Amino acid sequence: MQEEPQDEPRPSGGRPRRRRHILLRIDSWIDSTVWNLGFKLGEIWEEITIFFRRFRVRGWKRLGFELAGEAMTLGTAGSVVVLALALPAFEETREDWRNRGDFAVTFLDRYGNTIGHRGIIHEDSVPIDELPDHLIKAVLATEDRRFFDHFGIDFLGLARAMSENAKAGGVVQGGSTITQQLAKNLFLTNERSIERKIKEAFLALWLEANLSKKEILSLYLDRAYMGGGTFGAAAASQFYFGKNITEVNLAESAMLAGLFKAPAKYAPHVNLPAARSRANEVLSNLVQGGLMTEGQVIAARRSPATVVDRADVNAPDYFLDWAFDEVQRLAAAGKLKEHSVIVRSTIDTGLQQAAETAMESSLREYGESYKAKQGALVMIENGGAVRAMVGGRDYGASQFNRAAKALRQPGSSFKLYTYSAAMEHGFTPESVISDAPITWRGWSPQNYARSYKGKVTLLSAMAQSLNTVPVRLAKDHLGTDVIVQTAKAMGIETPLRSDKTVPLGTSEVTVLDQATAYAVMPAGGMQSRRHGIEQVLSYGGEVLYDFNRDEPPARRVLSEKAMSSMNRILTQIPVIGTAKRAALDGGIVTGGKTGTSQSYRDAWFIGFTGNYTTAVWFGNDDFTSMDNMTGGSLPAMTFKTVMDYAHQGIELRPIPGIENPLPTGDHKGKEVAKKEGEASGLPALVRPRSLSAESTRILKQIAAKLKAASPLLPAKVADAGIVGPAGDDASRPSLAATTASTELKR
Repeated sequence: MQEEPQDEPRPSGGRPRRRRHILLRIDSWIDSTVWNLGFKLGEIWEEITIFFRRFRVRGWKRLGFELAGEAMTLGTAGSVVVLALALPAFEETREDWRNRGDFAVTFLDRYGNTIGHRGIIHEDSVPIDELPDHLIKAVLATEDRRFFDHFGIDFLGLARAMSENAKAGGVVQGGSTITQQLAKNLFLTNERSIERKIKEAFLALWLEANLSKKEILSLYLDRAYMGGGTFGAAAASQFYFGKNITEVNLAESAMLAGLFKAPAKYAPHVNLPAARSRANEVLSNLVQGGLMTEGQVIAARRSPATVVDRADVNAPDYFLDWAFDEVQRLAAAGKLKEHSVIVRSTIDTGLQQAAETAMESSLREYGESYKAKQGALVMIENGGAVRAMVGGRDYGASQFNRAAKALRQPGSSFKLYTYSAAMEHGFTPESVISDAPITWRGWSPQNYARSYKGKVTLLSAMAQSLNTVPVRLAKDHLGTDVIVQTAKAMGIETPLRSDKTVPLGTSEVTVLDQATAYAVMPAGGMQSRRHGIEQVLSYGGEVLYDFNRDEPPARRVLSEKAMSSMNRILTQIPVIGTAKRAALDGGIVTGGKTGTSQSYRDAWFIGFTGNYTTAVWFGNDDFTSMDNMTGGSLPAMTFKTVMDYAHQGIELRPIPGIENPLPTGDHKGKEVAKKEGEASGLPALVRPRSLSAESTRILKQIAAKLKAASPLLPAKVADAGIVGPAGDDASRPSLAATTASTELKR
């Protein structure tokens, strides 16, 4: 009998055992897969190594191979660096750059006289195909003969220019293409720097990739500065020759083509012989470039172009550029609904001419000895109106506005904000503080004379421009953030650093910012509200913008006590301090502060009376040091020249918060300057007087009353007996005439 099978015992925990078995199989698969992958990769690498051993270079050839390898490595790294440098350039193209100049703006001065134009539509842009052939050839022969052959950068032309410059021992040819020049005109400034040249090169390549050659040439001819305040060949043709660009002959085309290199130097209304000489060079370029024969240009050589007499035209171009930016800012803010407008600006052409003359005179007489090549100036009338702006020595040579755009270290002139903050925190001009060695976070500032005065008042410390005192105020009492906030509240728009050195003026500002902030002092501690535009009108006469109507009223930025304390200090600096050369004639009370940056790279004087505030700066574009120029020397002298002119024959306003704010007849400031032998060596400017101050005051009162008077209703006019016997409008005197007559009888 077969025995029945017995059930085998089942191991306890069967499910965990099965799970361990699965995990072991997974682990085995991973190990084998990784091992096989590594083994396979090793085989592949061995095969690659064996393959490349065939190309191994030995002996002297290996040197070239190694050099090529290093070149590739360095080239790769260089490409990364170049791309990093290209990013800032391409940022410029993000905006609507084609319509940056999509404005037609006619500018008037404060009295309503036309002073210039800005915008792309100075004259109607003429299509490139309609321009005279000889004009196009003249431009290409002179500016860029290989324009249609290169891709934005002409390396052959650059090599040729370098060769010619080396032979001549100086710069006689430029290597920039028309595309590079257009890139500069559209996106960049004339600042001489490596960064600008790198941006220019990348932007030239970008333009070539996005525009046709005809578009590039057309934009170049429309946007280039041509001297005399004109932009574009069409506007220059009307300005110099009084004719449309399509009508210019070969001689006139050659003269226009010669302006691109140096519009101020070769402007025919300024220097006709130089313009004709330059035009003759352009004609030679046409022959040498094979674009014309000598026979075709001989008539233009024998009969050079003549120009319309423009001897009296002198546009305030730096101011117009800044005011044009202000127009675009208003448009961007939605305050203008039209782009073809008339702007009544704040510029006073008499003061502007005096400022330009004083700046040029200063640089001509003292620039070489001080090793100073550039200067800038801004004058603001009490109330905020910018009356004069000089952005550089020569607008034709450089359109970069040093008054509104150049960031320079203000030196001790920045101490205004440190001391103003101190006055707001309870200090007074008589407060005593120690002028002694000080170390703050490892920094030990010293005074200009490397000596110390011990216990001094804040008035004395500011007048003598001691450095340790404002640093001690910041370290022990104020902190740098408070100083920066005070500067911004007073009108500094440039971003400021708040590091430990800021009390001594190491953070860069603009000349316009300094003039704005100092103008708070004669305004009694209120915002100065600087502006260059009084009104914007449409060509139909509609007032699109009015500064007094559309801008908020000035708010207080300094308390009356702090303002009074600061004015007491500042008005002593031209008397007993570092700015004795800035003291005005006639005993006119003046306040202000000198400033000199490290290594004499910048020299400043910013001063004010009850009428005007003027900021003056001298320096060099390349930041090289001057020869010991301080703010109390040439800047103070230039300030005096301009302000003496500005105060001739006007009603003086008092500086608020001080004793005896108007001249008393003792002429103390003038006597001090003579006593110290520091009177300005610059020639005095004489302001022509058409009306006395009293007459001007009466006429202003009449104008104000006429403006405020309500119009007379017809019935009231009839009752007043103004209507003639027959009711004829022609026999009716105007309301203005009647009111003016009554006022004058008074």
